Amino acid sequence: MPYDELLKRCIQCGYCLRSCPTYRELGAEMASPRGRIALMRAVAGGELEIGPWFREQMLLCLDCRACESACPSGVEYGRLVEGARALAAERLGGRAFGSVVARVLDRSLSEPRNLLRLAALLRFYQRSGARWLARRSGALRLCGKLGHLEQMLPLIPREPFTKLVPAYSLPEGEPRMRVGMLAGCVMNVAFADASVATHRLLLHCGCEVVVPEGQVCCGALHAHLGDLETAKRMARRNLAAFDRAQVDAVVTNAAGCGSMLKEYGELLADDPQWSARASEFSGRAKDALELLAELGVPPERMRPLPLRVAYDDPCHLRHAQGVSVEPRALLSSIPGLELVELREPEACCGSAGIYSLTHFEMSMRVLDRKMADIERSGAEVVATGNPGCMLQIAYGAHRRGMTGLRVAHPVELFAESCG
Repeated sequence: MPYDELLKRCIQCGYCLRSCPTYRELGAEMASPRGRIALMRAVAGGELEIGPWFREQMLLCLDCRACESACPSGVEYGRLVEGARALAAERLGGRAFGSVVARVLDRSLSEPRNLLRLAALLRFYQRSGARWLARRSGALRLCGKLGHLEQMLPLIPREPFTKLVPAYSLPEGEPRMRVGMLAGCVMNVAFADASVATHRLLLHCGCEVVVPEGQVCCGALHAHLGDLETAKRMARRNLAAFDRAQVDAVVTNAAGCGSMLKEYGELLADDPQWSARASEFSGRAKDALELLAELGVPPERMRPLPLRVAYDDPCHLRHAQGVSVEPRALLSSIPGLELVELREPEACCGSAGIYSLTHFEMSMRVLDRKMADIERSGAEVVATGNPGCMLQIAYGAHRRGMTGLRVAHPVELFAESCG
């Protein structure tokens, strides 16, 4: 069993139970971090065979890592569950991405050109009248959960982020630092506006910005599903691309990507050729909100933005990276903006990568709890720094008829205030 020493850290105290989304919904011990670790220990001790039931218990976890924030013993649960999933895939065979749709995503994320082709196809579907026909005819209702997932898709912009900005940009005046920006996958093709806003804010704060050629998806989705070999392959390609760019910091505006970049050192720890480079790279990785808070923006450049905004913590920003104060500080610095706290801003929204593809019903149960919290807040805008969370919450608003709710990346609000 991978990470045997990590397994021993769990003292079975149960502090993780209340923070676990699946335990809160099902109330079953096996649906909790403590229960899953007990299963991993049983496998490690030869008391339990790895079978489909074991794999499903591991995959039922959203890997939100809220349990890590609650744990008094420092159990690195994310590493444990991903290791268990990898072992299950090795023993039982089959790809980590199971369904046909998920396999299409797998192939697309593994190669940037494939992702651009998929985005072009989706854009044609959305703007050619095919989507209107599919919805009007009721055909989507016959597609089951795929029909629901189609409604999660944002409008795909005409161009990806990487075609909207130059590969190299200089700020006005003397550069304060040189940063490399991860274009990502979903952020690149579906949320290009937020990425352009991030790029402009970095320039605004005096950064020399490089968008390195040759970079690929960070590999987070593959790692979370136990496909560690593909994740390692992607990590090496990114390390090479950013090494060539010679940057002081590596910046991403997607929480899941940031968590992955900061864990490249652990991912490649057993690779003698890449381990040192990966560890050094992880030390330079930063979330865009984290870096912007460090750099600061001159207050005289900001204009009022009279909005009531609720900030929702992406799981992999708060629990995996420990970044929660900085986004709130940035939003609070916007003149006229009223920042309201949710009752459970740290709770998962149910997105969790492709979880809504693999476990749609549980994903919706977790989402309903989140949307009730947002509705109670009376917010006009929900700000969150991860593409999956943005898609999930926007779909939750659609499901509940909350037509006036806007979902935005915090950098978009900050950029609006900076003009």
